[in-house]
Amino acid sequence: MSAGTVLVMSGDKIYMDYLSKLGPIDPQIQTNNGERLVPALSYLRQFERLVEKSKKEMLTAPELALLSKLDLAELHKLELASKLSVSLIEGWLTEYKFKDWSQNGNEVSLDKKKQRAREIAEKLNDHEKWYTHGNSIHKDILEKDIGLRIDDYSEEKNLKKTVWDYFWSMLEYANRYNYASFIQSRGFV
Repeated sequence: MSAGTVLVMSGDKIYMDYLSKLGPIDPQIQTNNGERLVPALSYLRQFERLVEKSKKEMLTAPELALLSKLDLAELHKLELASKLSVSLIEGWLTEYKFKDWSQNGNEVSLDKKKQRAREIAEKLNDHEKWYTHGNSIHKDILEKDIGLRIDDYSEEKNLKKTVWDYFWSMLEYANRYNYASFIQSRGFV
């Protein structure tokens, strides 16, 4: 869902219905053994926690051993991945979704559009808010808690039928060829 969430933010509108969900955009990395994905921000938060304990001279020997094993270049890479997620959404929301944003008949300033886009991106990137990367974010939460305007396509009968027909066709295609995921464009599946 996270990559889908980032891509959705590059559109002029966001269409969802009562079953639609997006996900947090916090970057995920593979563990050393490559068996699973873990939140990159968890490494950064734990590093910050250990540094704070160190400043207070409260660091235990096991924590010191863990801290000494951390690769600072890897931590920096994780920080950059997090910034990239926020930066992409900030730029795309500003350029596309917010391009015609006006209040009381006046166009909203570019600075205000960027500020609002950054707030949304940071909320979607807040690992501690969503607790887990797999957390689904319902359209009502996106609207009320994050302040993102969503167009409910269930109110447009033809669009609703088209979206659901497409969904069932793609699900059947994925099941037939045993695909866990795939990308479709006009040129290929």
